[in-house]
Amino acid sequence: MRLFFAIALLLFLSKTSFSKDIDDIFFIGKMESYNKSFTLYFKTRKKAILARGEDFNYINDYPQDLYIYDHKTKVDSPLISYDWFPSKAKRILKHYDFPVFPEDFAYYLLKDNNTLIMISAIKNVNKNLKFNISKKNLQPYDNNGKLDFIISSIATKCGYFDLNENYNCSYIKPLISNNLIN
Repeated sequence: MRLFFAIALLLFLSKTSFSKDIDDIFFIGKMESYNKSFTLYFKTRKKAILARGEDFNYINDYPQDLYIYDHKTKVDSPLISYDWFPSKAKRILKHYDFPVFPEDFAYYLLKDNNTLIMISAIKNVNKNLKFNISKKNLQPYDNNGKLDFIISSIATKCGYFDLNENYNCSYIKPLISNNLIN
């Protein structure tokens, strides 16, 4: 997690023109798809959950599930839920012995509007995950590490867009839960 936020902060501070607002780096709590057909958002569960932590047992107060709201049908439904996610993730993350929750990840929506790349934001998970939205399929994302993906997603659309402008980069911002920053 520290590496993820350190890189994001370093790249954020190195921009020639930047905002001091964290919303320029992350979508916090909700994000709209690129084609505006759906919105992804975190919804807090009604019950607190007791889970085993890396250092001690802790209560994960009211964890959040990732929901999808379809703008066409006007229906929202759970996409990545505590009901199935920890057990499925445990099978994929074989060498990580502690539970993971949907809110533990930063979600990068790819331009196909169907693929989420999930990078652990707070736990020492050794793999990234890939989630197919239409098939609701979770699988490992075979990549050598967080760093390559983060840098390639941040360093998109860089350059001089006009002769009168400064060098500028736009970010592919990940969706994170409010619980990650509170």
